[in-house]
Amino acid sequence: MSLFGFTRRYVLAMAAVPLLIANSVVANEREAGVSMADFMKSNPHCTEFSDQCSICAVVDGKAACSTPKIACIKKPYICTRRAD
Repeated sequence: MSLFGFTRRYVLAMAAVPLLIANSVVANEREAGVSMADFMKSNPHCTEFSDQCSICAVVDGKAACSTPKIACIKKPYICTRRAD
């Protein structure tokens, strides 16, 4: 294989890596399941919840969330605090 052929294959392989990572992130979001709005509707007594990337508090019926952690893989939402 010539140096040109090797270089071309290397460049193509390196260009594919970000696409594979992006596809992985989208797949993880789909696997995480229920949307935040749906979770809040189905858990009306939950005042704080998490997807293990950020923590959200319900304030006046709306979610106020922290910034997601770096390199986080979203999980399904779980309620971490309920109203008494």
